[in-house]
Amino acid sequence: MPFCRKCDNKWSWKQTSKKTFTLNPAMSCPYCGETQYQTQKSRMKSASLNFFILIPLLINIFFDVPGLILLSSFPIVFILIISLHPFLTELSSEEEYTNLFK
Repeated sequence: MPFCRKCDNKWSWKQTSKKTFTLNPAMSCPYCGETQYQTQKSRMKSASLNFFILIPLLINIFFDVPGLILLSSFPIVFILIISLHPFLTELSSEEEYTNLFK
């Protein structure tokens, strides 16, 4: 779980989920109110976790899986990914930008 870089308080799973699933990259600490940002490393981890949603399709390529089981596996994988996301979140006091053309 992430912790605030200013007050060192650890955020709960619910607070982290609520703050990270918004369109605004700035998140205020629920304890001290200081603005926090998700680190670039943490964003990359979260983005790579999204590829696990495709695992049921890969399993279907190699094994003959019935359609009902395949369709029911998508919500399970999705809920698992949403549950794990706050554990991969790290915070920083400053917003980090990536230079993709470097």
